[in-house]
Amino acid sequence: MKEISGDLIAQGLKFAFVVARFNELIGERLLEGALDTFQRHGGNPDDVVVIRVPGAYEIPLAAKKIAGKGLYDAVICLGAVIRGETPHFDYVAANAASGISTVSLESGIPISFGILTTDTIEQAIERSGTKSGNQGRNATLTAIEMASLLGKI
Repeated sequence: MKEISGDLIAQGLKFAFVVARFNELIGERLLEGALDTFQRHGGNPDDVVVIRVPGAYEIPLAAKKIAGKGLYDAVICLGAVIRGETPHFDYVAANAASGISTVSLESGIPISFGILTTDTIEQAIERSGTKSGNQGRNATLTAIEMASLLGKI
């Protein structure tokens, strides 16, 4: 039996980070964790581009455009959708997730989902660097491992 798995070495990888400005405090905390993780795993800051979009709904289109350039080994999507009193949350969260998944399958490169979908701002703060860790870090680790894995397949 032959087994193939990715590693967590970012050296030589080029990453794009697409970050929503809506809920900017959370997005910036996720980005800080993501960039720190990329560098801690050997990534070079010169091999990174950060693309800012208005909100989570716009992330898939920007991810598709940057993935289509063929310049990056992975795209990490970061932001937060926090539930309000209307069904708007459901549409934005569902379409962002679906769009990111579609872009990944169509582009053939890892498009990592680092968008928080929470009921409260407190939950978003916890998931962007306090009690529950930083989901930007997790999204970046996933992207590093998947880029490595796809390079080996």
